[in-house]
Amino acid sequence: MADVRAAIALGGNMGDVAQAFSAALASLGAVPGVRVVARSSVWRTPPWGKTDQPDFLNMCALLDTSLSPHALLDACLALEAQAGRVRAERWGPRVLDVDVLAYGDVALADARLTLPHPRMTERAFVLAPLAEIAPDLRLGDERVADLASRADMAGMQVDETATQRVRTLSA
Repeated sequence: MADVRAAIALGGNMGDVAQAFSAALASLGAVPGVRVVARSSVWRTPPWGKTDQPDFLNMCALLDTSLSPHALLDACLALEAQAGRVRAERWGPRVLDVDVLAYGDVALADARLTLPHPRMTERAFVLAPLAEIAPDLRLGDERVADLASRADMAGMQVDETATQRVRTLSA
């Protein structure tokens, strides 16, 4: 199978999130058939959905992969489990969340995976970092950069310290 460009989002707000991001990207890059080709900055974002919790750190990455969409999902879920993720509460605090956002131009919807991610166009904490590394990625009829330019980014900012830590730890 030829490599496909995939986009993933990483998020977390418990523990050393920059370390979790770095470890996840390194582990993902070590999976046969996966190569991390771009990383966004790390963004500090207010909690969304359930607001009585600490701010989140969020970032996106682009991968070239020969894995199937479901195999990539399985690899991402394994990273969450390795980091100690427990799915106890929707939109609740988490050590690490890794979502598959897009897989080439594949459109897919089954019990385990929907591609492109069905709610990413509503989430500035995904659009802002994704626009840094894939501004021309098309979601429907729109470019990620255009969607991001209209997103409500209130309270969001690049966390330079976390970004530098992820880059240093990933080197």
